[in-house]
Amino acid sequence: MEAVLVTGGAGFIGSHFVKRLLRSDDIAKVTVLDALTYAGHIENLGEAFLDPRLTFVRGNILDTALVESLAAAHTVIVHFAAESHVDRSLLAGGPFVQTNVLGTQVLADAAARHGVRRFVHVSTDEVYGPLAEGSATEDFPLLPSVPYAASKAASDLVALSYFRTYGLPVCVTRSSNNYGPAQYPEKIIPLFVTRLVRGEKVTLHGGGQHVRNWLHVEDNCQGIELVMRSGVPGEVYNIGGGTDLTNQELTGMLLRVCGADWDAVTYIPDRQANDIRYSMVWSKIADTLGYQPTHDLAEGIARTADWYRRHPERWAPLVRSPLPAMPSPRVTLDTGREPQHV
Repeated sequence: MEAVLVTGGAGFIGSHFVKRLLRSDDIAKVTVLDALTYAGHIENLGEAFLDPRLTFVRGNILDTALVESLAAAHTVIVHFAAESHVDRSLLAGGPFVQTNVLGTQVLADAAARHGVRRFVHVSTDEVYGPLAEGSATEDFPLLPSVPYAASKAASDLVALSYFRTYGLPVCVTRSSNNYGPAQYPEKIIPLFVTRLVRGEKVTLHGGGQHVRNWLHVEDNCQGIELVMRSGVPGEVYNIGGGTDLTNQELTGMLLRVCGADWDAVTYIPDRQANDIRYSMVWSKIADTLGYQPTHDLAEGIARTADWYRRHPERWAPLVRSPLPAMPSPRVTLDTGREPQHV
């Protein structure tokens, strides 16, 4: 029986993963550690709170005393907590380095000291940088373009260094772009859907020719769970298998499911350092761990759009005013501080 600490478990991907874990009988307890910054919402966990095995702790992964106490009580850590929005990283890279790099080091340090059985570090395909052609395998050079991706690449290397130096059983997962219900409406799919259902216009950078691979969040969580249970320590696993689309092709799908036409689209100059194409090979996790994605993109997009139509109470308060400023995380060394449980 495993006791699993999930950092960032009130975020988009983390909350889906927590619910998935709680469907397994061999999980003794799940503790979510989340700072509940702008993109983390306790409501994302919803019905998971009906399960007595779930504990929620509000706190920051930079709080060393808190992380130490939690690592001591768990056999597995799955690390989602991160600053993750590219545009925000262009405006202020510091919080990305603090949370993503130093936060990972704090967690790995505590995990190594307390003999955690497995440490899964959740990352992104953006660490490989843009590829004009071909696809990145797990040993491909890391060439990130923007501060967000650079901070994730650095955090990958920090996590893997704890395997090589201290023997901490670390695995790293790198997934393509996730989509699905309850994603914060700053990412392109929920941003476009919530605007289109309100009759507003959406904007495409450049000519809309940037290519991304779209993977349903539940498929990503399937892969992460496989790595948590059976991944080889010290290994990296790409999680893909979604559908490659240009942003213009994606926009066309979103227009159709929202009943809008191309008059709702405005083209604007391209974003700074906007990578033209990401692509990964994911045969390793398929061949060694049996991973296979199961969600059809067209059906997944339609169901995702329908979720936003049916749950305006979850996103309407977030789009009434400009996105909140990026908080600056603090490093807390107060060993007398008690965790705040909910």
